[in-house]
Amino acid sequence: MKEKISLIGGDLRISNLAQMIAKDGNVVHVYGMEKSEEIMNNKSIIKSETLNKAIEDSDIIIGSIPFSHDENKMYAAFSNENIEINDLAKNNNKDKIFIAGSINDKSYKLLANSYGNVIDIMKKEELVILNTIATAEGTIEIAIKNTDKVLSGSKVLILGFGRVGKIVAEKFKDMSTIVTCAARKATDIAWMKAFGFKSININSLGKELEQFDIIINTVPKMIINKDLMKYMKKDVLMIDLASNPGGINRDDAKELNLKLIWALALPGKIAPITSAEFIKQTIYNIISE
Repeated sequence: MKEKISLIGGDLRISNLAQMIAKDGNVVHVYGMEKSEEIMNNKSIIKSETLNKAIEDSDIIIGSIPFSHDENKMYAAFSNENIEINDLAKNNNKDKIFIAGSINDKSYKLLANSYGNVIDIMKKEELVILNTIATAEGTIEIAIKNTDKVLSGSKVLILGFGRVGKIVAEKFKDMSTIVTCAARKATDIAWMKAFGFKSININSLGKELEQFDIIINTVPKMIINKDLMKYMKKDVLMIDLASNPGGINRDDAKELNLKLIWALALPGKIAPITSAEFIKQTIYNIISE
């Protein structure tokens, strides 16, 4: 059965997603995408004149990924106006499903009072795993563009050995870098050794930081500050993949004149079409469940 789906706000991933879902024969409405030429020129997609109309006309509402940067407005890269989160939850929509990504607690509670089911798609294991591939490839791209040496033979430290850390470590190993991983748990350190990586306990980071050319953080908790940065090479490249507030102190890096790149939402930036395909399949799985 074809679905009635509204897509509101978002970036290039959501724009591509709308087109993919429409191509599959679903009835697709959009709002907050007026600056997307592809959406505006697609005759199979209905452009809703108001936010309320977009919500009213569909059974499934898809919001942005990430949902918001400030807890008040929805992230909408292709919109000329602000889409207030309060306006998304004004009416009783208990017969509808609301799907978005990285929904903050405040917004989740607000939406849950209005919609029958609120789903944070970024908590779906299948999507997280698929997105780590694009994240890892994007991290390699950043490293290549922001260093003056080839990656081969470079010494790389990866903080955290969760889903993202594992894939990033494997991809960098494939580039013939010398990879060391750091974590707190004894089980994670055991897995590092099983995968063939050098290992360090995060709690004991110190002088050994001076050996690394690239340091990549995947842990959403502050780990690297001025005290640890003082051990690093002056030309070290730090890449923080963790969500706000990140795991590397940006003010400290700036004060010490060290290069730090905070790289959020890499899948949407480097592979928006592939990322949209992953999101589409995850949404279809949610609907079928």
